[in-house]
Amino acid sequence: MVEEVKLFGMWASPYSRRIELALKLKGIQYEYMEEDVKNKSPLLLNYNPVHKKVPVLVHKGKPVAESLVILEYIDETWKDHPILPQDPYDRASARFWARFIDEKLSAAAGKVFMGEEREKAIEEYLQLLKMLENELKEDFFGGETLGYVDIAAMTIPFWFTLVQEVGGVEPLTEEKFPILYKWICKLHDMDVVNECRPPKEKLLAHIRSQMEALKTAPK
Repeated sequence: MVEEVKLFGMWASPYSRRIELALKLKGIQYEYMEEDVKNKSPLLLNYNPVHKKVPVLVHKGKPVAESLVILEYIDETWKDHPILPQDPYDRASARFWARFIDEKLSAAAGKVFMGEEREKAIEEYLQLLKMLENELKEDFFGGETLGYVDIAAMTIPFWFTLVQEVGGVEPLTEEKFPILYKWICKLHDMDVVNECRPPKEKLLAHIRSQMEALKTAPK
């Protein structure tokens, strides 16, 4: 019997794509519900009244919000193909670096995106990116297979690199970030990852429109 699993997401959201990737890695069948973030559905607002945003996973009628929380829920509910390490220390470390990506790296990328103290923001972003690279000791952050931190870090190849391209920031090169560059190349070769990748040109247009909206917004 197929369990009732629904994912409320938005095509351009790297956080929604995280959940799609985890579900696909585990072979979980799900129904995808595309949301218009400018006109959110009553169902989404009902399932996530606190943050009122995607992604939201609904399993057997019960909603789970926030992408990192959803990833852990998926891993604890469906045991096949684990994405979090089994060792308690390694699990704690994976959680730390996933939060680092969301709380530090994403915030720094956002400052670059919005043009806030641009030179300082770019320097901070690149320093944080190097910190993350130093944690990549094997093929993936999860070791020999794609894991929790790899899924969390999908924001880099899916979104951050395009923000760099649009924003005129020097791209993530093999010379400056050899380990991360190799990691991104491995992701490009994985069909399951490419299935979750937003169309590049469509996403570039979306990012450009967001940047233009920020420039013309009243201060």
